Amino acid sequence: MAPEITLNIRKTFVDRATIAVQLRLPLDPPSVTILFGPSGSGKTTILRCLAGLEQPEEGTISWNGQIWFDAATHVHAPPQARGLGYMAQAYALFPNYTVEGNIAYGLSGLSVQEKKARVNEVLSLLQITQLAQQKPAQLSGGQQQRVALARAIARRPQLLLLDEPLSALDAPTRTKLCEDLRMLLTRLAIPAVVVTHDWTEALALGDQMAVIDEGRLLQTGTPQDVFSRPINADVARVVGIETVLHGRVREIRDELATVQVGPVPVIAVASPGLESDVFVCIRAEDVTLELAGSSETSARNHLRGTVQAITSLGALVRVTIDCGFLLTALVTRSAQSELRLAIDSDVRAAFKAGSVHLIPRR
Repeated sequence: MAPEITLNIRKTFVDRATIAVQLRLPLDPPSVTILFGPSGSGKTTILRCLAGLEQPEEGTISWNGQIWFDAATHVHAPPQARGLGYMAQAYALFPNYTVEGNIAYGLSGLSVQEKKARVNEVLSLLQITQLAQQKPAQLSGGQQQRVALARAIARRPQLLLLDEPLSALDAPTRTKLCEDLRMLLTRLAIPAVVVTHDWTEALALGDQMAVIDEGRLLQTGTPQDVFSRPINADVARVVGIETVLHGRVREIRDELATVQVGPVPVIAVASPGLESDVFVCIRAEDVTLELAGSSETSARNHLRGTVQAITSLGALVRVTIDCGFLLTALVTRSAQSELRLAIDSDVRAAFKAGSVHLIPRR
């Protein structure tokens, strides 16, 4: 049997939804699992149960066959016995300790020389050696994040748990550190579980993803599959984006990128430092449908295709078009009638370059 974490728990609350989740997370090869969902959905509670910081009323949690929690037999391995690295959303750095002291705090059982060597190793890995003698109040948000992550990995954990690791940062810092974090997780080769409600982070960081809402597991799969093919309306509502595709940047000119998506070139706004391998993300509400042969609008992208599926969503209609790749659009019922949309009918999809979100994927 392949090594894995299995989690089958039930935890109740007085003032919010009961968490009842069954989840299997593969450990080989080491990968990053995203727990994705809106605030209050239960993601952090699941993470804290994995860490041993909270106890469910029912169920079991096991690591590669080793029981960490079993409500029926009253087994509850404490956090320190689980071999974890845990990074809280607020970082929880000790204000009176230096950076060096914060990282060394959890390194019990090592000699002074071993502890010093390990601290220096993670300082170098996170590129914060110059901050070793500073205290948290002297650091920027990005620097605090790196210190918290360094402390989490200093004990060489067998599992890394990160709760909204980028949420406290401003947008430019978040974008840069998201790329750095993905590279670091790949380099460390430690299985990781990351909580986030941000779809750009989920795509950039995750190898697999579990969608959580109101304490329930709605869908699992790769981030691209989940975002592109939600299995029901609840998942579609939670993930909030309908077209996610692999693309490769072919050219950047005048701040616009030409991205090859299968056989089709797509024009997008190019962000600084854009790399060639990207996810191409397009929200359905940003796609306009036009009659084939009509005059073109000012949008940069006009793709001819055929209608593959039409789904009623109350006042709106979701239309899937094959234009060399599958693209989803949302239109009103009156637009459906005016455009005479039907299965296999010809149509043209238009969307602006600014509506195409490019997410780096190394």
